[in-house]
Amino acid sequence: MSILIYAESAEGKFKKVALELASYAKKVAESLSTTVTAVTFNTTQVGELAKYGVDNVININAEALQSFNAKAYAQAIEKVAQEQNSSLVVLSSTTDSLYLAPLLAVGLKAGLATNVVALPVSTSPFVVRRNAFSNKAFNETQINTQVKVICLAKNSFGLVESASEPTIQQVDLNIDASSVGLKVEKTEKVSGVVTIADADIVVSGGRGLKGPENWKMIEDLADVLGAALACSKPVSDLGWRDHEEHVGQTGKPVSSNLYIAVGISGAIQHIAGVNSSKVKVAINTDPEAPFFKVADYGIVGDAFKVVPELVEKLKVFKANNQ
Repeated sequence: MSILIYAESAEGKFKKVALELASYAKKVAESLSTTVTAVTFNTTQVGELAKYGVDNVININAEALQSFNAKAYAQAIEKVAQEQNSSLVVLSSTTDSLYLAPLLAVGLKAGLATNVVALPVSTSPFVVRRNAFSNKAFNETQINTQVKVICLAKNSFGLVESASEPTIQQVDLNIDASSVGLKVEKTEKVSGVVTIADADIVVSGGRGLKGPENWKMIEDLADVLGAALACSKPVSDLGWRDHEEHVGQTGKPVSSNLYIAVGISGAIQHIAGVNSSKVKVAINTDPEAPFFKVADYGIVGDAFKVVPELVEKLKVFKANNQ
């Protein structure tokens, strides 16, 4: 069973999820005595995958594919999978990969399992464990097709270094930009800010902060932790924060290692969207707030007192441990 992974990148550099996929695929490959091939697009630092056990890297260079295009990327990955005779294709659970996965599965006539959270329960038959019911339970799914496509849930496996010396193949494609059916005229990005998708730590605020003018303390907490900023749906609906920061079942799902909810009562849709985070911390004045029922740690107290004190304590801790 040859294994192929799609290693996502941004601005020529691999995302953390790509390294997690490599770590996961290497472990599966060891149990099957096979190899891991990574396919990526327009990446400049392909050698970074050597730290995580990848045996082969195929870097597709095409100006027309500088911006993500699900159909074009799926066709390219499908071709590589067929050439490599790959019977297992592993993607992440990012928004881009979840667009890709069904297109790729159709093209390869493959069974598809998303939200995979662990190494295969069995490889013959091929059975994987997945999150179900908004991360409230697990199910075990058997894939019977010859080719299998799975999407690994973010932060479900972690990074495991395993040095290798991969062969690197640069593939230059001359693709007509009009043929991909998408034209990106402008991309605006904010630099120096941790994004929710890539964050190990997320600090989120709710209506308990009483107004956008009080968001500075949330920003201070995120800054000292190196965390991404997020908010609940009511906060984005009120216009206090941008909708890009809205997390939950109806916003962006969060699978961080640490999720801190400040002034968020814990509506079922919000909890469902963040429940796969490893450690959840709630800060709220209401001891009956629903979030406390799912939180690993809870602080019943006034956020306007708790958060500034927490920030100062963290600053002292960082200064003493540098």
